[in-house]
Amino acid sequence: MNILNQILGAGNGQVLDRLGGQVGLDRQQTQSALGSLLPALTGGIKREMSNEEGLGSLLSALGRGNHQRYIDEPECLGDQSSIDDGNGILGHILGGKEQSRQVAAQAAQSTGLDIGALKKMLPMIAGLAMGSVSKQASSSGILNQMQGGGISDVLSKLGGNGGSQLGGLASFLDFDGDGSIADDVLGLAKKLF
Repeated sequence: MNILNQILGAGNGQVLDRLGGQVGLDRQQTQSALGSLLPALTGGIKREMSNEEGLGSLLSALGRGNHQRYIDEPECLGDQSSIDDGNGILGHILGGKEQSRQVAAQAAQSTGLDIGALKKMLPMIAGLAMGSVSKQASSSGILNQMQGGGISDVLSKLGGNGGSQLGGLASFLDFDGDGSIADDVLGLAKKLF
């Protein structure tokens, strides 16, 4: 399973209805929005995983946050605390508000959807993306390793080259299993239309 499939399966497959309901989009529009916003987020997560400092920061966030709740209980995505958490995630993986606005503007241009709705949806999708990564990190044992010895212990076990050594977690972002997410980021939107 990859990040897209896990997000689409959240809430027993009702995540699109829940997301769309929060911003006034129907299921098809929400699917289109997800397809245009998710690649930027997965690309940001992958960039974080590609260097030790970013990986350490990502692992720390995964260890202290309860991000899996966004996958297990997507009805909480519209809560203000979830929106605030999603905005924090966006700042971390995209770099700031200006980059988030650019992602929303590009998505609005490619989908024809209202930029306001996309801006509102972006923190919720960021929460879902982080929840998916958290769920994968938990199932692959990375979070358990962190609880046993901390982030530095996990990084040393990964040989200081975490991004390429994370196996299951890195491949989770690789939709077609070819070892690269570049083509996946470009092709994700096509899968959803």
